Amino acid sequence: MTQVTERGTRLSAAPRAGVRRRSPAAAACVVGGAVAAGLGLGFLAVLVIVLWISSPYPDSGPGGALHLAAGLWLLAHGTELLRYETLSGVPAPVGVTPLLLVALPVLLMRRAARLGGASDEEDEEVLPATAVFSAVLCGYLAVGAFATVYAAGGPMPADPISAAWHVPLVAVLAAAGGVWGAKGRPLGPLPNWLPGGVRRGFVRPRYALALRAGAGGALVLLGGGALLVGASLAWHGAQVQASFLSLTGVWSGRFAVLLLALALIPNAMVWGAAYALGPGFALGAEVTATPLGFAGAPALPRFPLLEALPAAGPGTPLTWAAAGVPVVAGLAVGWFAVRRAREVSYGETALTAALGALVCGLAMAGLAAVSAGPLGSRRLAEFGPVWWATGAAAFAWTLVLAVPVAVGVHAWRYRPAEGPVAVDADAPVDDGWHDSGVRELRWEAMRKAAGTLVPEIVPEPVPLVPPAASAPAAPAAPAVRARRAVTVVAGLDLRPGPGPAPVAPPVPPGPPPVIGVRVLARRKPPA
Repeated sequence: MTQVTERGTRLSAAPRAGVRRRSPAAAACVVGGAVAAGLGLGFLAVLVIVLWISSPYPDSGPGGALHLAAGLWLLAHGTELLRYETLSGVPAPVGVTPLLLVALPVLLMRRAARLGGASDEEDEEVLPATAVFSAVLCGYLAVGAFATVYAAGGPMPADPISAAWHVPLVAVLAAAGGVWGAKGRPLGPLPNWLPGGVRRGFVRPRYALALRAGAGGALVLLGGGALLVGASLAWHGAQVQASFLSLTGVWSGRFAVLLLALALIPNAMVWGAAYALGPGFALGAEVTATPLGFAGAPALPRFPLLEALPAAGPGTPLTWAAAGVPVVAGLAVGWFAVRRAREVSYGETALTAALGALVCGLAMAGLAAVSAGPLGSRRLAEFGPVWWATGAAAFAWTLVLAVPVAVGVHAWRYRPAEGPVAVDADAPVDDGWHDSGVRELRWEAMRKAAGTLVPEIVPEPVPLVPPAASAPAAPAAPAVRARRAVTVVAGLDLRPGPGPAPVAPPVPPGPPPVIGVRVLARRKPPA
């Protein structure tokens, strides 16, 4: 207080409303986005430099290897590269993106956004989700622009128009996923700018269930595609091995071919799923491989994965068996579309299954679009599955199978329980407990175990009714113990009427009096 009230000591001036302070957290997010892009570039640069050093005949210096690494980093975002060294002299585009290579920038960008949106200390500044998203995206895109300019001087430069929208698209999706994960993956209300009917509709559980069912169907299709590719590689094992050994004779070249084949395995899974769905995939102009046949002679480069293609000619029962993959996918969508609630109607279950089929079709269309692309010009301009045909086939297969399966599973799982068996009221009840002998024995055992808490049962006296004088004496019948029966008689009058008064059973002796207990008067609590 002395320092504050002392004359000559001034307080620090409050920041003016019009001046915006620089946030260190926002600067850290920008740096985090740039570091994420730099780590991806650095990983590919180290890999390319190692392969260049180990190559016995390098055709370019270290600068060319670094330019190639920048081009590969852009290719991992879906950007098309241009190859100028062709026999015809016409630049050939390279647009088939290895899907396994896409995981590198996505994971790094998502991690940067998640770290920017989280805080370890209580007094640490926490930025809103939009600020973290924008800051991380700015840092990442700045490095992306530098990489695009740097790759232009290499042997395979990137197409500027393709890089202008592919790199931001991947960065936006990855950053959004990272920010969403940092905020605890909230599934809260939708933005207010959406119509009220849309916001209320998405609250219903059918949409979450449809997403799960569609994702399950897409995973089954991808797993079936991987199974088809693996079986075809094993079937054409000799051709695959010969192609792998003939590409290069040094271990560094073979290692590079192996890495490229591993990076293209997810693409092969999508192609196998498209093949099983029916549309197949294109191998050049007017050449398509389908289960019904493979016509034409495609001009394909030598590569181990391409040696696993089916033989040219009409389809065989072995290729037709690939239709079992979409059948299993449709069954999976129908199974996952059933809610665990009895109050759901059959129409709601069918609608959920149809929405799951739509989600599966959209997912397969997107995967087919990112897994295909050109490998050159002219005959190799079309390479891979057609996205709209693959999506439509996936939707049709799963819709036809998922809806009846979902309704059937719902009817079987929530079938009505069997009701009680109708019992005749006049029929005797065959129950061992109501048998007088068994009841007395069990009651006696319970009384002995409980001591004096359960009184002893005294048999009720049966009044003797003298027989009528006019009635003839009937011969004595052997004594047979009759079983008791419970009979329900409608309209029975239970009011007391004239007749012999029942004899009251003797009252059993009560417990002995308690001696030595002092009873205290209950006092009123003070007010």
